[in-house]
Amino acid sequence: MIYLVTGGARSGKSRYAQQLALSLASNPVYVATAKVWDGDFEQRIRRHQQDRGPEWTSFEEQLQVSKLPLDSRVAVIDCVTLWLTNFFVQHKQDVDACLQGLQQEIQLLMQKQDATLIIVTNEIGMGVHAETAIGRQFTDLQGWANQYIAQEAQKVVLMVSGIPVPIK
Repeated sequence: MIYLVTGGARSGKSRYAQQLALSLASNPVYVATAKVWDGDFEQRIRRHQQDRGPEWTSFEEQLQVSKLPLDSRVAVIDCVTLWLTNFFVQHKQDVDACLQGLQQEIQLLMQKQDATLIIVTNEIGMGVHAETAIGRQFTDLQGWANQYIAQEAQKVVLMVSGIPVPIK
């Protein structure tokens, strides 16, 4: 089972995903896809870590999430945007290679892991358009990735100002 939780920045996506995971399992898994870039980002990561209690098992994996021991678990993967950023850097901004890498990881997760996945992502296209070519490339990549995951997901929830709106 795949749930996709999408929405804008600070819409409550991660909080909702964590609450959903705890409603489905007493010992969920949290997969953090972020890399620490600077002090501000490190503080944001710490805040996320503090929000989770001792019942959580946490993994940090920037690319190969499918290799983690998630079988028969409920896992929150937070978030696709940061996961894609890691692919974008690794593949030197080759959008097609990034999208293929993410799609392959999703397919491997579905084939090899008997897990319930709650995938968190940022919704694209609801704000300012990127000023740079690389920003527009990434926006395209994020939009295509979100569409792919939404097609694979059994349930999709859009977070609007902290309120979950079921989409699929």
